[in-house]
Amino acid sequence: MHHSGKKAILSKQSKHFCTPGGIGNDEVEYHAHPAGRPCDFRGILQANIVPAFRAMLAAAGSEDFVSAAADFENQLFERGGSWTRVLLDAVLQDENICIRKAASGGAGQAAARCMDSELEFLQQLSRVTLVDLTGGEESLAFLPRWETEEVDFAAAYAERLAEVGQKGYGMFARHHMFTIEDGSLIPVRFPDPQRLSELPGYEHEREKVIANTKALLSGKPAVNVLLYGDAGTGKSSSVKAIANEFAADGLRLVEVKKNQLYQIPALLDSLAQNPLKFILFIDDLSFSANDDNFAALKAILEGSVGGRSQNVVVYATSNRRHLIKETLSDRSGDDIHEADTRQELMSLSARFGLTVTFQRPDKVRFEEILLDLAKQYGVQMPSDQLFIKGEASPSVPAAAAPVLPANSSSCFRQE
Repeated sequence: MHHSGKKAILSKQSKHFCTPGGIGNDEVEYHAHPAGRPCDFRGILQANIVPAFRAMLAAAGSEDFVSAAADFENQLFERGGSWTRVLLDAVLQDENICIRKAASGGAGQAAARCMDSELEFLQQLSRVTLVDLTGGEESLAFLPRWETEEVDFAAAYAERLAEVGQKGYGMFARHHMFTIEDGSLIPVRFPDPQRLSELPGYEHEREKVIANTKALLSGKPAVNVLLYGDAGTGKSSSVKAIANEFAADGLRLVEVKKNQLYQIPALLDSLAQNPLKFILFIDDLSFSANDDNFAALKAILEGSVGGRSQNVVVYATSNRRHLIKETLSDRSGDDIHEADTRQELMSLSARFGLTVTFQRPDKVRFEEILLDLAKQYGVQMPSDQLFIKGEASPSVPAAAAPVLPANSSSCFRQE
């Protein structure tokens, strides 16, 4: 682009873009001047280093420019030095009306035109150089110059829209594991890196869960799954490893605590139109006889009048087959239909479409697991000594920990 063209962009079109106040209620003015304040891509005004770029534009020609430019360049060089690539990354990861509409069937013509105009403007903005802002003034020659590139924003975004079913948008494009806080999804920035290849034993059991997950990802009927069995057999690790294995295929995991079960209906509504597939993961699930959360989970598993979401399944782990803790005194109450009540409580696990049992391994299987884990972590020890240590421990992790390097014992654990 010629210098005069860039100067025109900076003097006329980016006037609203660099206004610190952000977007107002002037969409009518915006559509008349599509290179002004972003409508579809308004989220990038607060993304990454865009605020620093806007502050630098606003300071151009003033005594505050050097400070603003230094702040922008400091952030930019931490991200590689290419302003074009950083801005494009913000555009591709932005959650906006166009990508949400595309995920659910396509945006309207007006929104598409708006998006095209903004992409053209943002592409031009991504090619703005230091010289464009300073006019080559010698007194500012000490400032380092950032890189720009010739990149087709429209083509890159069209490719992004085509992949929305696998990569998602917004925070779902950047993260694949989430927790719930105050009813909102919070990304897990450092998720458990567990991989399926690191989990020896129980291949047959895991294959059932994997097959159900693949059905979910391919749009076929998938069921809720209960992983039941002894502690330390790898139930939780299996679910996390599956989430990691299929993240690139559009799978996301949301960990739900038992006291958050009542929030799931609202969560299902918010995820229903999302193009990705979700596992709602409930770890170490069990209830007391009068637990209010029992009714919440029962309603989730049975569905509601709104129908069950086709892109969400529940995966729960438990050390209890029947999930409900029952005492002898529970059987001697004054309930006239006591047998019916007890049957309802005990049948909760039957409401999962698939129950996979992780039984405590027999001697042969236990020794195979020990040998496999010892090989993974480079443990050099005669097999008979390894087996003795394993048999002296109630679980595989405790058996292996004494013979592993100090920084490896936690990796040996199967939850």
